[in-house]
Amino acid sequence: MGPFAKILATFFGIGYFPLVPGTAATAAGMALALCLQGHSWAYAVVVLALFVLGVPVCGRVEKALKQKDPGIVVLDELVGVLIALAGLPMTWPVAISVFFLFRAFDMFKIYPINRLETRPGGWGIMLDDVMAGIYTNIIMRIALRWAGIY
Repeated sequence: MGPFAKILATFFGIGYFPLVPGTAATAAGMALALCLQGHSWAYAVVVLALFVLGVPVCGRVEKALKQKDPGIVVLDELVGVLIALAGLPMTWPVAISVFFLFRAFDMFKIYPINRLETRPGGWGIMLDDVMAGIYTNIIMRIALRWAGIY
C-alpha cells in the first residue's frame, strides 16, 4: 500500500484516533461540510471525488492489512456524513441530529446497509456508509419538513 492510499483512507491520520476513529472521522466530515456550505458544486465534486478515489484506495488498504474493513479506514465515514448533510441547513440542531443518526445507521447497519457491507474490497467499505448517509439525509428531510423548517 502506498503512502497516498494510507493517508487518504485514514483521512490524514484520523483513522489512528484512539477508541473511536469512525466517530472522529464523522466529526471531521461535518467540519468539511461546514467549510463547503453554500458551494453546492464544490460540495458535489468533493463528495464524488472522495468516493471515486475511496473505492480503490480503501480496497488497497484492506488488502494490504489483510483485514475486512479495517478500523483505520475512515474515508467511508467522511463520505457518508457528507452525503447525510447534503442540501440540509447547517444549524446546530440539524448537525447534532445528523451526527447521531448517521452514527446509529453506520453502527447498526439495517437493511440494505448490511448487504452492501458484504461487497468485496473498497466497494463494501464505501457503500455501506453511503447508504447510511442516504438514509440519514432522507430522514432529516422528512423531519425538517414535518417540523415546518425545511
